[in-house]
Amino acid sequence: MRVAIAGAGAVGRSIAGELLENGHEILLIDKTPSAISVERVPRAEWLLADACEITSLDEAALQRCHVVIAATGDDKVNLVVSLLAKTEYGVPRVVSRVNNPKNEWLFNESWGVDVAVSTPRLMSALVEEAVSVGDLVRLLRFSQGDANLVELTLPPESTLAGIRVGDVRWPEDTSLVTIIRGSRVLTPSPEEALEPGDELLFVAAQAQEERLEELLSARHGPEHRPSTGREDGPRNT
Repeated sequence: MRVAIAGAGAVGRSIAGELLENGHEILLIDKTPSAISVERVPRAEWLLADACEITSLDEAALQRCHVVIAATGDDKVNLVVSLLAKTEYGVPRVVSRVNNPKNEWLFNESWGVDVAVSTPRLMSALVEEAVSVGDLVRLLRFSQGDANLVELTLPPESTLAGIRVGDVRWPEDTSLVTIIRGSRVLTPSPEEALEPGDELLFVAAQAQEERLEELLSARHGPEHRPSTGREDGPRNT
């Protein structure tokens, strides 16, 4: 997979290194000569150019890229790069860094952004995730479909402990994507029973987050104990 990264600072170089280790083809773009440090990421392609200029992106052959990552420290630049990548070059997947959380509302499909990553919000979410049991933590916002990647560690007192995934009436527009149990990463199957301490990762519509937290938390009363089947629509697993 070919990936272009606009911004060759610490963040861009770190992303490039990880993706190169996973076998991807990487192009780093930056307009600042001092940022061009080929020796730091020697296996990447480098381009000294302004990623906000069409001529630069033509030179980068952005139409050949499967993913563009706007990773500069300037939100305005990241928005312009995202919009050009999507509208002018038809890049299938555009990921953009959000530096100022106040600007998050701009990073959506209107600006060509498929996934917006807010570093301050992500850091605070990771802190919450490390100390929270029974509370829903939002890890990542997807611009399309108004959906979020959220996490909750199942508390020992939860009425879902011991219940099979396929027997839970999950809220609408909610999908359990991963169960992290100790050092294991499990793909949830209908027969898999939930255990106290499981870290559960969901993709969920924002409107369903409160309902999902209520379902999973220790505050969920025994009168709502799940039973086999689903009454309000198809089951999401």
